[in-house]
Amino acid sequence: MSAPQSPRGEELLAVRQLRVAFAHGRSLLPAVDGIDLRLAAGETLALLGESGCGKSATALALLRLLPAAGRIVAGEVRFGGRDLLRLPESEMRAVRGGGMAMIFQEPATSLNPVLTVGRQLAEVLARHRALSGAAAQATALDLLLAVGIADAPRRLVEYPFQLSGGMKQRVMIAMALAGEPRLLIADEPTTALDVTIQAQILELLRRLQAERAMGMLLITHDLGVVAQMATRVGVMYAGEIVEEAPRGAFFSAPRHPYTQKLFAALPDLARRGGQLQTIPGQVPPLSAMPAGCRFAARCAHAWELCRQQSPQWRQVAVDHRVRCHLEDGLASRGLDGGGVAAAGEALAVVAAAPALLAVDDLRVHFPIRRGILQRTVGHVRAVDGVSLALARGRTLALVGESGCGKTTVGKAILQLLPASGGSVRLLGEQLGGAASSPRRALRRHMQMIFQDPFASLNPRLSVGEIIAEGMRALAAGGPAAGRRATNAAAIAAVLQQVGLPAEAAGRYPHEFSGGQRQRIAIARALAVQPDLVICDEPTSALDVSVQAQILNLLATLQGELGLAYLFITHNFAVVDHLAHEVAVMYLGRIVEHGRVDEVLRSPRHPYTRALLSAVPSPRLDVASEYIRLPGEIPSPAAPPAGCHFHPRCRQASELCRQDYPPPSRLSATHVVHCHLYPPAGEAD
Repeated sequence: MSAPQSPRGEELLAVRQLRVAFAHGRSLLPAVDGIDLRLAAGETLALLGESGCGKSATALALLRLLPAAGRIVAGEVRFGGRDLLRLPESEMRAVRGGGMAMIFQEPATSLNPVLTVGRQLAEVLARHRALSGAAAQATALDLLLAVGIADAPRRLVEYPFQLSGGMKQRVMIAMALAGEPRLLIADEPTTALDVTIQAQILELLRRLQAERAMGMLLITHDLGVVAQMATRVGVMYAGEIVEEAPRGAFFSAPRHPYTQKLFAALPDLARRGGQLQTIPGQVPPLSAMPAGCRFAARCAHAWELCRQQSPQWRQVAVDHRVRCHLEDGLASRGLDGGGVAAAGEALAVVAAAPALLAVDDLRVHFPIRRGILQRTVGHVRAVDGVSLALARGRTLALVGESGCGKTTVGKAILQLLPASGGSVRLLGEQLGGAASSPRRALRRHMQMIFQDPFASLNPRLSVGEIIAEGMRALAAGGPAAGRRATNAAAIAAVLQQVGLPAEAAGRYPHEFSGGQRQRIAIARALAVQPDLVICDEPTSALDVSVQAQILNLLATLQGELGLAYLFITHNFAVVDHLAHEVAVMYLGRIVEHGRVDEVLRSPRHPYTRALLSAVPSPRLDVASEYIRLPGEIPSPAAPPAGCHFHPRCRQASELCRQDYPPPSRLSATHVVHCHLYPPAGEAD
């Protein structure tokens, strides 16, 4: 993918000393504290930082869309020669959508669920371009075609719930472009998307920006996305911009300690299996902003001046400036590498061990019922013949696009969903169809960590009650043993195990940060002393710094307790860092399975290659060809004949269209289902 070129356009946006606060009782809490921004036509400015740093508040302030408690306290936002903060609301409505437009983070909650796609596009066209009737219909159709939506006439009359996540995001982009804006604000536009859909959306944004010479303000915490999209980068921390640099200088020589720590927290091949660097503490709350440098409490290089006086901007290179008291020699040391274990230390190849978990030909089919009598007319083949094995102390990563059946596999293993066929054995005993008491005894040995800890933790129970609930329900040895297991000492011990203080037991989930809530979810899983933990996207919603803490914790617990992890994810950097083996799923079946080095360094299945090509790298010296997959995953209710992947495969042959490929064993541990390789037993 080609790097963005330096802009030569006119200045579109100039922000000076913008201050935003939120009302809390009778006081105002500062969220954005005197930031300056400039953005030219054709340029992409990436605003980077952890959650709570003020990135989204900045974007909403530019459009004057702050929530009711939000206040723009001071500053100037000049766009098109006018200060937007001084415009009456009637004029500001014309700027929103017409001059500036915004792509929101979650399209599912930003699109109106009771209006068709065509109706929502027509509203924007009527407001900003005075189009109606046939003209609006034709323009809406052109917009959907421009953002790459196939079968656009049908999609115009569909509702958002009928669209996939990637298609909803494309509709959001079409709506943003409908008013022909000169500046596009994209707030985490790819956070919840698979790598393939993410690559398509980023490619689309680059193309549209080049065609229309738009400026773009890109808000993200993904350094890989920044490397692909940005021309300049601004790093935001606790309401202030602490570093600003051109893309090349930012990635080759980050100067602020906070920026350096963000890079050090990324999973990297050189640190595979070791401990990732983390940033101690968390972003200070709005009610307790420190004096001096706001990063000082988390900075290993902070000294007395840092705690007393806020640093001023310092120019360190052409167009590269930083807010830091450190002298040049110290500030340019780069990543310090302290605390990083030797590469590969924790992922050393282990001798073959008996399987803790053995899954054989697992199938989960959901009936499709229609008519007044609700007769079964077909089945959704969510999981269609999955086999895998997992030994104690090992991590198997299950990867693939959304809708391929990864989470369904995890829930079927835990017996949260009934299997339609196949077998699941844990500790040598069959799960499913067993009597109630044996199944309850086995359930203690397997637990699940869900993707969204806030949604999976009961908000009405304290942390101690949440942990005790599972201990009581699954404790072996009857009620008396259950009562002993739930005492305060046991709860304090499991909280300490995940790095939380004992007093956290008396608090409620809403009082914790996202990373802390994920630790609580891990503590709840560990409380019953399981052997197998199924991790369903446990780090997808976390900043890189918090992600590093959770990955370190999982690796430490595995080393100390011998836990086995089935790790469901679409983050290949996390897979590379944590997993021993990888299984790639497509449309309910595993298409490639092997050790991490085999699958990620030498992928054989065309689908695996396409997934890996779509992963954005946070390194500028890594260049790879993006393999664009046509279309989307077919419906599991009507999978294609033959190889399920053949409609999207460049190398498909007639045989692929007729027969599903048998397993081909490429090594003792590497198996692929693809007609490009001879089946097992025929290699010689």
